[in-house]
Amino acid sequence: MTTNKFRHGRLPRLTLAILMALAVSLTSCGKSGDKAAGKDEHGEKGHKEEEKELTLTTEEATRAGVKVEALNAQKLATTIVVTATIQADQDRIARVSPRTEGRITSAPARLGDRVGAGQVLASLDSVGVGEAHAALLQAQSELRIAEADFKRAEALVADEIIPRKDFLRAQSDREKAASSVRAATDRLRLLGGNPAASGRGISGFAVSAPFAGTIIEKKATLGDLASPSQPLFTIADLSRVWIVADLPEAALSQVRIGANAKISVPSYPNDVFAGRVSHIGAVLNKETRTVAARIEVGNSDGRLKPDMFATATIEVAGDTRELMTLPDPAIVLMDGQPTVFVYEQGAYVARAIQPGERMGGRTVVTGGIKPGEQVVTAGAYELKARKQKSQLGHGH
Repeated sequence: MTTNKFRHGRLPRLTLAILMALAVSLTSCGKSGDKAAGKDEHGEKGHKEEEKELTLTTEEATRAGVKVEALNAQKLATTIVVTATIQADQDRIARVSPRTEGRITSAPARLGDRVGAGQVLASLDSVGVGEAHAALLQAQSELRIAEADFKRAEALVADEIIPRKDFLRAQSDREKAASSVRAATDRLRLLGGNPAASGRGISGFAVSAPFAGTIIEKKATLGDLASPSQPLFTIADLSRVWIVADLPEAALSQVRIGANAKISVPSYPNDVFAGRVSHIGAVLNKETRTVAARIEVGNSDGRLKPDMFATATIEVAGDTRELMTLPDPAIVLMDGQPTVFVYEQGAYVARAIQPGERMGGRTVVTGGIKPGEQVVTAGAYELKARKQKSQLGHGH
């Protein structure tokens, strides 16, 4: 009896203790799970917030080349965009040839050199120049004799020793000799020779640059026989170049001489060169149905090269439009979407936009940002790289 009571009395108590311990354990696990879930949710939220915004110190922004501007709508003229090529100003181009046939003895000027007016490009040795110099020396000798005869005749006629007609004849001979010297000198200079030359240099002459410019072609080779019919150098003044654009037939009534134009080239995608339409051709190309138009653009830094391809954005007659535009480098591609960085509350926030047409190095923005917002116009690619780097650091 005692044994049965013990078994029946202890068993319920043991069972109750086990159930209570299990309940406590489950409660602790639930709280721990809630905390862990809360922690994960908070971490994910913070991560998303960190992914959305990007902050830089003033020094970091300066080092990255970041520039921020307020976006405002501007009145812009209607434009057309046409393809074009760059050419040297045909009014400032020269093909330099020797004035007479000669053997090239030196050619210090090199292709691509910038030369000044009168700078020696090459030196030649010419039989013709040597003969012209010899003729000058002979004329000078005859002049000296004629001068001496004239002085003697002048003294004799004063003493009435010779008739006056002999004096007049000596005077005429002197004038003829002087005229011969002037003619021989002019001929020598016309051939490029130097009247003051002596010794072996009497047959040599130089080919010089007619004006300051850049050597864009060189055909001078030491020892070659050069002639006036074959240019040795081509020099172009590239401080101003021509942009030759193909205007569609339908745009002829809209484009006017003097219209503003903006030029962009693939070599400098972030730069725009300003110019004006200076000429519109009088002949239509029947194959392309276009007319050549010439735009003159300053090129003092020499970045625009002849034969480069270009894109010309020309203002046409018509009403102006109020548009928001951004420089092309301000727009980057992120997750397949055109995106800009907006500076707000001390952070750079990536914002997807709706781009419109491109206009001479700028892109029209039709949606995604509002007037007055601070937009990054330079350094967007640096911000994109930093943002992608931070995403990779968080396991993206």
